Amino acid sequence: MKKKHMMIKTMIKLTKKQTKALDYLEDYSNNITEVIYGGSAGSAKTFIGCYWILKSALKYPQSRWMIGRAELKALKQTTLVTLFEVCKMQGLIVGIHYIYKEQASEIHLMNGSVILLKDLAYQPSDPDFDSLGSFEVCGIFCDEIAQIRKKAWDVLKTRIRYKLDEFNITPKIFGSLNPQKNWVYTYFYKPYISGVIEDTDKRFIRALPTDNPYLPASYLKTLDGLPKAERNRLYLGLWDSDDDNQLISQDNIISIFDNTWVEDSDEYFITGDIARMGSDMAVIGLWRGLRLVKVITYTKSKFNLLEDTIKDLKNKHRIPNANIILDEDGVGGFLVDSLNCDGFVNNATPLSKENYRNLKTQCYYKLAQIINSKELYILPDVLDSDLKDKLIEELEQVKSSPTDDDKLKIISKSEVKSNIGRSPDISDMLMMRMYYVIYNSNNEGYIG
Repeated sequence: MKKKHMMIKTMIKLTKKQTKALDYLEDYSNNITEVIYGGSAGSAKTFIGCYWILKSALKYPQSRWMIGRAELKALKQTTLVTLFEVCKMQGLIVGIHYIYKEQASEIHLMNGSVILLKDLAYQPSDPDFDSLGSFEVCGIFCDEIAQIRKKAWDVLKTRIRYKLDEFNITPKIFGSLNPQKNWVYTYFYKPYISGVIEDTDKRFIRALPTDNPYLPASYLKTLDGLPKAERNRLYLGLWDSDDDNQLISQDNIISIFDNTWVEDSDEYFITGDIARMGSDMAVIGLWRGLRLVKVITYTKSKFNLLEDTIKDLKNKHRIPNANIILDEDGVGGFLVDSLNCDGFVNNATPLSKENYRNLKTQCYYKLAQIINSKELYILPDVLDSDLKDKLIEELEQVKSSPTDDDKLKIISKSEVKSNIGRSPDISDMLMMRMYYVIYNSNNEGYIG
């Protein structure tokens, strides 16, 4: 006689904010499609996402749901552990009530429902996340959404269409995160703070560790003892707290896309961060005064293509060579010679021999000053959402660095690459525009 396995559930006590999130997610008549649970560490945001997904999968037999994170490895090491804890609390036994198919990254429940585990990392070979177009689900939970691109979030929303009419449900996507100044800040947090989010199909729930009555006091003490910037973010849940070393304030970074009052100009400039022998990304910017009006990027660029692109812009807008500056490293050096334009050398002596470590540092400090003064404007549609996210991330890395002399210095490019996983090509293109700002103010005519 086979032994029967009964599901013995543990009473799950939700906090008021978790209950609020669940109400938004389980009410399919409220026209709310996107719900964010964001705030400090320890606020049980991953738990409520896993609980909603599991509860829904059990409620609707033969349904399909998804849990995603920027990296599948991190998902399996963290988010999945929480999901299994929720399964245990719900009385589910692995091998009896559900099967975890690790190789396929799927969880199959006893009622025929499936939970898919998805890697949402950005891949240069798949910039539009076409790989996500091969599945359909009933609902999605994205853990730590600050780590994914806005493009991924937008594509995921289009995949919530599996048997919705049959189950009489509507599309819902739920995201969790710690405070971070990127697309989530602009898309969710600012509308929440301004009070306009209630008029949309989005909802934002701000969470703190003190909302979670089950956190040990020792963990709260650990969070309280973090360095200032991390304490503000992970303990206090502050979204508007900048790194002490960050040269450009977060609000001013965001404002470069809204500064419509920046004066237009008849004088054009071209700045270009040219990829080194096919590495990194080539970024060419067209300016009218301090308005960035066009950006052209190439992931794999050849000399002739770059030369023709710059010549076309030069001829179309009648731009003198004296208003064109290109990074002189690698391929850029050949272009500078061919076009007879200005060449930018990062380690060159600062203009007027001002108190900076090098020319690049001088120009980045000037860029910080210009942006903080709201004197730079990037026109709409110049950058797509992916490039916009990248630029915001790059400008966040413009930070001062300690020196052993009295010269001002910023953190190195290698450190920036380590922090964001790539070269800051777009911000470097912006930075080079500052050469002409400094040159005109100093009335100098040389580089280094």
